[in-house]
Amino acid sequence: MSTPHIEANPGDIAETVLLPGDPLRAKYVAENFLTDAVCFNRVRNMFGFTGTYDGRQVSVMGTGMGMPSIGIYSHELITAYGVKNLIRIGTAGAYSERIAVGDLLAAGIVSTDSNWAGQFHVQGTLSAGPSFSLLKKADETAAALGKSLKIAHIKSADVFYEPSEADRNTWIELGVDAVEMESYALYVTAMRHRVNALCLLQISDHVITGDQMPPAEREQGLNDMIRVALKLAASL
Repeated sequence: MSTPHIEANPGDIAETVLLPGDPLRAKYVAENFLTDAVCFNRVRNMFGFTGTYDGRQVSVMGTGMGMPSIGIYSHELITAYGVKNLIRIGTAGAYSERIAVGDLLAAGIVSTDSNWAGQFHVQGTLSAGPSFSLLKKADETAAALGKSLKIAHIKSADVFYEPSEADRNTWIELGVDAVEMESYALYVTAMRHRVNALCLLQISDHVITGDQMPPAEREQGLNDMIRVALKLAASL
């Protein structure tokens, strides 16, 4: 049974899926980390693959940029294909002095400037967070691989280019560590359907200092994040 955006058949997609924003990163993960990877989706060039890692079936699929895009794919993966664990692997810009370029973060709490949760007509403000069991296992997995995982407060933004420095500084004053564009929608979608989600992020640039991860280091840094995510996926 296909969906409007995923052409896979039942059984083509594992219960655990890694979700990079870039579909070419999904292809990279499949070609360099998975065994016997098979492509299950090419619709809109949003590549998805299923293979094995440490003997466990794992899928990886791109989600595009922004909350509407990851909202579509995460909803269809859960409701049409029975996915139980969704692990975003992406990049973020640092806001905090305690966060440096190259750091690996897990989004422990997510704030947003989006009205994404408005669709549920909640009489209040819905806080978004990960599956705590996944968060705990991710911390343990990173430690076993000799990697430091920082639990962070993330701003999930509706816009890439911030409207003003004053707007950004308000978030910084409230203790937000980093900014990206997808985790709030992923967490709320997972919460709604009672499945597990976690957002892992590599810091590619620092909004305040202007530091950026050089291309060579970016690849190695992202590989470290991918290995943590895959080890986590294989443990589920």
